[in-house]
Amino acid sequence: MTSPTPDMAQISEDQTSLRRMPSQRRSRERVERMLGCAAEIIAKKGSDAMRMSEVARMARVSIGSLYQYFPDKGAIIRTLAERYNAEGRKCIEEGLAHVGTMGELCDAFGRLVDAYYEMFIAEPVIRDIRSATQTDKALRDIELADSRANGAVLAEALRRVRPGADPRELSTATFFIMHLGEATMRLAISVERVEGDALVAAYKRMALAELRRT
Repeated sequence: MTSPTPDMAQISEDQTSLRRMPSQRRSRERVERMLGCAAEIIAKKGSDAMRMSEVARMARVSIGSLYQYFPDKGAIIRTLAERYNAEGRKCIEEGLAHVGTMGELCDAFGRLVDAYYEMFIAEPVIRDIRSATQTDKALRDIELADSRANGAVLAEALRRVRPGADPRELSTATFFIMHLGEATMRLAISVERVEGDALVAAYKRMALAELRRT
């Protein structure tokens, strides 16, 4: 799993916290530069230390141009979160697209969990955003929506494996599995690596047991 950097054209208006969607190529490039600079600042200093004026200066745009697309730094952080989520969902869809047996599904799910954990460890921006989720209601809402969407992808794969399973039970179980995965990652990166590895392994065992039972 690589650092997610989807193009603006890949994100619809209902998937972004942008004040307005850029329509022209130059505008899209400008927004990309703003987000890239914001991500760089977050990676170095954390989102608490990010200032709109610094983002504008690094992106070589006026502060007015920055505010034209982002009303505040929270909107920048939410947009980054939505983009990471969009790329993560694409990876999940691709990882589960061709599973045809429970064994294949469990193997694919385990690989996705491992890849997501490594991405959390490697990407300081993702770690920062996920940590901020605990205190930011808008980010919590985004995470809940993302867990539901990812759960739906997992449920679809499960339906292929077990076409007779109860749809509501599948929906509940997969939503829970995906949301618990997010909470596990936040916990795992807040402790020492050895303990974090053990927590992720425990999550995988529980999630796989639930998948096999569903």
